Amino acid sequence: MATLGPMCTVVVEIPSGPADRIRVLAVRDEDPARAWDPPGRWWPDTHPDTVGVRDRRANGAWLAYAHAPGRLAVVLNRGAEVPEPVGGFASRGGLVLDAIAGAPLTDPPRTAAFTRVSVTTGSDAAGGSGGGVEVASWDGHALRREALPPGIHMVDHFEVDDPASSRIARWLPEFRALAGAPDDAWRAEWLALLARTTEISREDDRAIIRDNHPHGYPTQSLLVCIAEVAPGGVALDWAPLTEPGVWGTPEFRPADA
Repeated sequence: MATLGPMCTVVVEIPSGPADRIRVLAVRDEDPARAWDPPGRWWPDTHPDTVGVRDRRANGAWLAYAHAPGRLAVVLNRGAEVPEPVGGFASRGGLVLDAIAGAPLTDPPRTAAFTRVSVTTGSDAAGGSGGGVEVASWDGHALRREALPPGIHMVDHFEVDDPASSRIARWLPEFRALAGAPDDAWRAEWLALLARTTEISREDDRAIIRDNHPHGYPTQSLLVCIAEVAPGGVALDWAPLTEPGVWGTPEFRPADA
């Protein structure tokens, strides 16, 4: 039986017009002892066009993207208990690589519980035009898929925009207040808000930059990625946190193009 506690956070903005430029902020929570690699082309034999954050243990991706057409996917652990299938669990990191490759989800999945956020753009998106964001979730009972409407949405270890989440209830309204920020300003505005969230203790249920030890889990916030996904490519900046669970002064850098 696998179950997870408080974990990663993802914020997405889908424009009200043609959704050809979708904004994504993703904060990764993980056990600092679990080795990982920064955004890179770590799968040259099987996914040569995919850039992603690799989990070394299972060789999957937490977040990955491809440029043509613009696609991005990120997986979050979900707060649900799932019985282990015969033969053991498959890595949730494979779900991210499958999304970038356009491979269908297996129903039922052979993984522990998850929520996967998948961004597609241009003619690659559902319906053949524009772009979109799909959230797929697995709780051990049902695989659900939901296309998100325009606007700013927030995901953690439960439902999309879930008011029962202290984190979402506290910060989603403030992210939504930044909707439609200019192209040359939105990253700075979103990151300034993320920095301001750290005025709350990292052990607080409302925190985005987190230390989950008080909740009984060894995970802490380790990495922040911020991206714009467009039909012609993905512009992603990333920064590791110098100290797990502490915002500090992260230095963002562009990912491997």
